[in-house]
Amino acid sequence: MTSATVTSKGQVTIPVDVRNQLGLSAGDRIEFILNEDTGRYEVVPATHSVTALKGIIRKPAQPVSIEDMNAAIAEQGASAR
Repeated sequence: MTSATVTSKGQVTIPVDVRNQLGLSAGDRIEFILNEDTGRYEVVPATHSVTALKGIIRKPAQPVSIEDMNAAIAEQGASAR
């Protein structure tokens, strides 16, 4: 098992074999996600490009006009008060 030490500043050097497995390089960001089933944190790379989001929301069947968007925004604003 690979391990690391936390410094007095709360910093950790991720061992090279772990960085390689995660595909991390200098400047990459990581996320700490709590696995509620196990109570442990998972470390995952946060290196996805915004283009990876393409296609997760499908296009509406009919285009929505600016007027309809403004009306929906106004309606939501009125109901929030």
